[in-house]
Amino acid sequence: MPSPAVVTVHVWNVPNRRVPAALTRMATDRLRLKRVPGLRFARLLGTGHGDTFTIRDADPNRWALLATWGSEAEAAAFERAPTARGWDRLADERWRVELTPLASHGRWSRREPFGAPTPRKWEGPVAALTRARLSARKAVRFWRAVPPVASALDDHRKDGGLRAAIGVGEAPAGWQGTLSVWRSADDLRAFAYQGAAHVAAIRRTKETGWYAEELFARFGVVRADGSLDGRDPLT
Repeated sequence: MPSPAVVTVHVWNVPNRRVPAALTRMATDRLRLKRVPGLRFARLLGTGHGDTFTIRDADPNRWALLATWGSEAEAAAFERAPTARGWDRLADERWRVELTPLASHGRWSRREPFGAPTPRKWEGPVAALTRARLSARKAVRFWRAVPPVASALDDHRKDGGLRAAIGVGEAPAGWQGTLSVWRSADDLRAFAYQGAAHVAAIRRTKETGWYAEELFARFGVVRADGSLDGRDPLT
């Protein structure tokens, strides 16, 4: 699959009284998305805190949509489509970020949604997406390894390098992922390749084979609007 022209991520925060309506939309919008012009790949996602990647992390008030587009015009037109407008009406907070792929390795449901981008230097904020389907036999060992990495993420949040991070998944457990936004590519590299906890997790991934399928992608942040937890993560 060629690299998309645009990748968008929507994150909606839904008040408690509208959680049942959000759960309904999670089911019905999957069919609607198949008819959206220019939409190449889309996943409606639940979210969580990402501290343990177990079901107790799940956040029923926050939902997300990741989508890849053939053109900027098609991505912009989606904002007026029934799916986007329906979620906007449910939500009391909305954040939308527009991304350009910089690197991608692995597969998502046997597809390569971000293609094979030509590596290039990016000045400014970057985002990272990890997604994995856990091997059922090795899930417990994976969950035990998560807390040190989550703690390392918190350290980078405190020093300002990590601007936002949420757990994302297609199911409460077993399909795990993280979307993180960083001040710069240097900050992301410092976490990924210099932090002891994350380096150890990478080594154990290779040794243990936790995942039946995995993907890592890095993006340049083109623009964003709205807020996440009451603030703009990029400021």
